[in-house]
Parts: sequence; C-alpha cells; structure tokens
Amino acid sequence: MRQTTPNQDFFRGIWNENPVLIQMLGLCPALAVTNSVENSLGMGGATFFVLCGSSFLVALLKKFIPHEVRISTYILIIATFVTVADMSLEAMAPSLHKDLGAFIALIVVNCMILGRQEAFASKKPVSRALLDAAGTGIGFMIALLMMGSVRELLGAGSLLGYNIMGPNFEPWVVMILPPGGFLTLGFWLLGLTWYQERKKARLANDGAGAKERRAA
Repeated sequence: MRQTTPNQDFFRGIWNENPVLIQMLGLCPALAVTNSVENSLGMGGATFFVLCGSSFLVALLKKFIPHEVRISTYILIIATFVTVADMSLEAMAPSLHKDLGAFIALIVVNCMILGRQEAFASKKPVSRALLDAAGTGIGFMIALLMMGSVRELLGAGSLLGYNIMGPNFEPWVVMILPPGGFLTLGFWLLGLTWYQERKKARLANDGAGAKERRAA
C-alpha cells in the first residue's frame, strides 16, 4: 500500500477520491434519496456513522479476524452499525426514517464501506482508519448535499422546507423524481470534469510559458 500522511488519509475522500463524484460508488442512495436536503443529510449522517464505527472496530480487531472469513466478518460488523443507525433514526426522526425507507438497510451492501474496510481499515492503526473513514464519510455527505440542494431547489423551490424561489416559481417536478437524480449527477460530473480539464490546461500553459522564459 502506498504510504500516505494523516492529512492525505482524511482529505483524499473529500475531493481527490470522492466516493460519488470520482469513484462512482454508493450511487444507489445518491440517486434515490437526494430529492431533498433533509433526506441527503439523513442518509449522509447514517452512512458517516456506519463508516466510522465499522472502520474503528475492524482496525481494532484486525489481528483477531481470520483471513479466510474477513469479508463475512466485515459485513457482520457493518450490519451491526446499520441496525443501530436504523433503530436510532426510527426512534428520533420517524418521518425521516419513513422517507429513507429501505435505503437505510441497504447501507450494508454499499461497496464504498466494505471497500474501505478491506483496503484501509484492516491494514492501518485505529487512528488512521478513523481519519480515512471520516474523510470518506464527509465526502459522501458533500456529494449528497450537492445533489439534494439542486434537486430540492429546482423540484420544489425550497431548501430544508423554506421557500426560496418565491410564489411564482413553477417547480420542475422531474427533479424530485428518479430521472432528476440521473440528470443532477450528470450535470455535476460534467461541471467537475470541465473544471479539471481547464485546470490541467492552465497548468500546462504555465509550464510551457516557464520553459520559454528559461530558454530566452
């Protein structure tokens, strides 16, 4: 495994290796429940809790988990934290729990979470595993909020239930329906790709200009 610093462990999941916008992982909840900011926060928070809790336990117990059954063990650990998140949401926010529905339970099969256990938490100390999990969880939540804010604003004219667009705004109903998730993700990916290409071109031009100045 490539050696990294604690800062890299934390920040790479937020931007350079964002699970949704870069790695294209966890797309099922990203497309299904981001029709409002509240749902995006709820799913992002539940996933963050499961990711951090399971990474902590896997990193803590990695020496005692037989290699042959490690994947099954990781799934059991993840399922335990998903059950805690599910029951907590049902008790504290029943309306949000109802809106998220089966997608809370489906956190168990989110390949982003299992991937972090196998690729990182099972090979690193607890502190580094928590940094990696926190950064990945925050990156996932940011991606959900980016989608949820656009979809709620255009699909309902509001943010967190507060009317933003005014009484004369005609909601784009498609944005809060399943096709709106695909459209929003596509436009965000298009915008980010355009930004990255512009950045690469600017760096290349700066490098070429520096070479010309040195040659002169």
